[in-house]
Amino acid sequence: MKRNVLIMDKQDITRTGMEMLVKQNEPDAILSYADSKSSIISFLATCDDALVILDYTLSDFNDVEELLNINARFPNVHWLLFSDELSLDFLKKVMFNSKAFSMVLKTSVLSEINTALVLAFRNERFICSHVTNQLLSNTKNDNKNDNLLTTTEQEILREIALGKMTKEIAASRNLSFHTVITHRKNIFRKLDVNNVYEATKYAIRAGIIDVSDYYI
Repeated sequence: MKRNVLIMDKQDITRTGMEMLVKQNEPDAILSYADSKSSIISFLATCDDALVILDYTLSDFNDVEELLNINARFPNVHWLLFSDELSLDFLKKVMFNSKAFSMVLKTSVLSEINTALVLAFRNERFICSHVTNQLLSNTKNDNKNDNLLTTTEQEILREIALGKMTKEIAASRNLSFHTVITHRKNIFRKLDVNNVYEATKYAIRAGIIDVSDYYI
């Protein structure tokens, strides 16, 4: 099946270069273009499994939550964010909330950009080396709460952060569903967090899960 690719990039030179790379990697791709957030939504309403190549820094998105809301509305879309350098807070929110986002910078080497495209066409995540290093360096800081959790709680938190459901965790550890629920409640209470996103941030900071494991 031919893949629909929607490009939103207001820089003529990078948009033209991306068009060329798309055609080199996927000659049968059907290219379309957007110039605003609303035009992206209109396109996805009729083609909800497209690959969207987005320069977020030059877009009219007000904040990362708007982008995540569109991702939640169209869960079969894969996003390749092809931008100048983005803030650490933006990167963490996007990367920790959805695996539908790949990330490559306009300053990345050509081999990384090509790899990002190849994987994006397969709906597989790719994070360029600069962004990966940026996130990894942040995880080395703020480890003051390392001893809050028991060994069992750390192991269960790791599985939660990797996206496993409660039933899966219970089955893999030969525990009852309710026991895992109790562990989960205790973990959230000890860490003073309210959701998986916040718990995952702690798990990465504490070294319970490696960023590279999370992105696989």
